[in-house]
Amino acid sequence: MGLPLQENNIMLRAFSTAATGMTAQQMMVDVIANNLANVNTTGFKRSQINFQDLLYVEMTEAGTEVAAGVTSPSGLEIGSGVRAASTIKVFSAGEFQNTGRKLDIAIRGEGFFQVTLPNGDLRYTRDGALQINADGQLVTTTGYFMEPAISVPVDALSIDIGKDGGVNITDSAGTQSVVGTLQLARFPNPSGLSSEGDNLLAETGASGTPTTGTPGESGFGTIQSGFLEKSNVQMVTELINLITAQRAYEINSRAIKAGDDMLRTANQIAT
Repeated sequence: MGLPLQENNIMLRAFSTAATGMTAQQMMVDVIANNLANVNTTGFKRSQINFQDLLYVEMTEAGTEVAAGVTSPSGLEIGSGVRAASTIKVFSAGEFQNTGRKLDIAIRGEGFFQVTLPNGDLRYTRDGALQINADGQLVTTTGYFMEPAISVPVDALSIDIGKDGGVNITDSAGTQSVVGTLQLARFPNPSGLSSEGDNLLAETGASGTPTTGTPGESGFGTIQSGFLEKSNVQMVTELINLITAQRAYEINSRAIKAGDDMLRTANQIAT
C-alpha cells in the first residue's frame, strides 16, 4: 500500500532540507579554507559567509479559528532549508609587520592604494609591498603601476615615503626632493568590492563610487613606511568555525539517514 501521498512528501522534504544544510556547510568550509590559505597574504581580508532560511510551507495559518470563538495563537509552518546569501569581506586591520624596507608601506586607518592595470582600469589594494621597475616607476609586486604614477630618478640614492604619502628622494648631490604623492581611495561600502586576485579589488555597484584623497586628511589613514599589513585571518577563529561547519555537516547527514530509516519503517508497517 505504501504511505499516504502527503505523509510521503513530508518525509521526502526532510531529505531535501537536510541536503541544503549540507551544501551550505560545504560552502562555509570552502570560505574558511580560502581564509586559511591566505593567512600569510599581505593585506588580505578574511571573508565570512551569510546564510538565509528558505521558503516555508504553511500547513495551518496563525489565527485560524479552531472552535467557536477560539483562534489558534500560532500556525504550523515547515521550512525548506537554508541557502548561502552572500560572502562579505571583513576589513578589520591586520597586524603590522616591521620589514625595515623603505618601499614596504602599510595604511594605518581607512583607505586603499590605487593601481592601474595595463588596459587603464583602476583597481584597489591594501598590499603595500612596492617595487621600482626598470623604468624607475613605482609598481606592485605583480608589476602594475601605482596611481597616480610616480617615477623615481635613476640618480636617487635613497627613497622614503612619508605619512602623507609623499615620496621623498635624495639624489647623488645630496639634494632632497618630492617626486610624487600617493593617493588613497575610500568607498561607502568596502565590503561590496569584488575580489580580482593578485591582491586587487574592483569597484562594483554595491561598493559605491570611490573618494580619493591625501593620506592623513579627511578621514583617510596615514602611511607607515617600513611595515606591511599582514592578513587579518585569525587562525583560532577559523579553526573553530571549521569544526562547527564539519559538525553541522555531519548532523545534517544524520538527518537524512534518520529520515530514510523512518521512511523505511513506515513503508514496512504500511505494506
